[in-house]
Amino acid sequence: MTLAQQNVAKPPSKALVFGTVLFYMVAALSMVMANKWVLNTTSAPLFFLLAQLFVAIVLFLGAHTVGLIQIPLRLDLDVCKGLVPMVALNVVGLSASNYTLKFVDASFYQVARGLVLPFTVCTSYIVLHSRPSLRILFSCSIVTLGFFVGVFLDAIPMSLVGVSFGVASSVITALHSVVIKKALDVVKGSAMDLSWYTNLLSAGVLIPLMLVMGELPEVKKLFFPPEQAVVVPHARLGLLGTFLWGSLIAGVLGFMMSLASLLSIKVTSPITHMVSSAVRGVAGAVLGMWVFGDVLSTGRTSSIAIILSGSIYYTWIKHVESQQAASSPAKSGYDRIPLEEVEAGKTVGLNGKPTPE
Repeated sequence: MTLAQQNVAKPPSKALVFGTVLFYMVAALSMVMANKWVLNTTSAPLFFLLAQLFVAIVLFLGAHTVGLIQIPLRLDLDVCKGLVPMVALNVVGLSASNYTLKFVDASFYQVARGLVLPFTVCTSYIVLHSRPSLRILFSCSIVTLGFFVGVFLDAIPMSLVGVSFGVASSVITALHSVVIKKALDVVKGSAMDLSWYTNLLSAGVLIPLMLVMGELPEVKKLFFPPEQAVVVPHARLGLLGTFLWGSLIAGVLGFMMSLASLLSIKVTSPITHMVSSAVRGVAGAVLGMWVFGDVLSTGRTSSIAIILSGSIYYTWIKHVESQQAASSPAKSGYDRIPLEEVEAGKTVGLNGKPTPE
């Protein structure tokens, strides 16, 4: 859409913008809490992800049946081949996100995945040859500083395994923002078809991957728990009940977020999107403390604040530079990946999931 077309188009109502942002925030926070709730009771994060995908697939089919959406029920082999990189990144990225949340506190999850922005800018430069400005690099350095503050200067012991998975997840998310552009071309620009294909194909990939990773004994424990199984304090429903309810909640929320993310990109500006992400990050840390008893130390709080400050500064700089490029297109030397597209990529790809945020 050109700048002239944007000016002519009727802006979305404040109520629609507020409703979209509020729903997306609540759904994303609820998904993180639901994921952590289940992952505290099981050591089968891949099977948990598979269960969520199954719920999303059923919901896709149901929505198609009632006419809410239209998806291709007959799979195109050429499309499936073209989506191999997309599906591979989604499976690895979401698996890494689940493992991150398995090993770190809910309040620390944002810190563990705090390098998404710097990796995205680097990926944009390497793959798309998008040369960032010095102010963009400065914003990335602020975010990186916040990550190192949380990892190395926090007094609370943390899992280096969880942090490593968080870094890996950040790298995959950055690569995903590039691959999704090509994946959309494969499905002729239909984000809904892309979401449907990646859900279905990723579920197929996760089944053998789950077996290779040795999760079968843990799955067996879910359905046939040993008599002396330890009951987690907040797993009052039992291991299987917690797993099933958590999978249902996360799957439903993920499906709804995959729809809401499309609307979010259309009705919200990048600044609104980033501010809502910042609020969501703070709320997630507070909820982690309230629901799971996480400790918010000075180092952890400072880390979150620095990461959010750098992200907001990036969004402001990106907005200023885009305005300058629009007024003088001849001076625009590169096309950076908008951060809101990174967020959309995480949700459009696999049932809107965190990747919990």
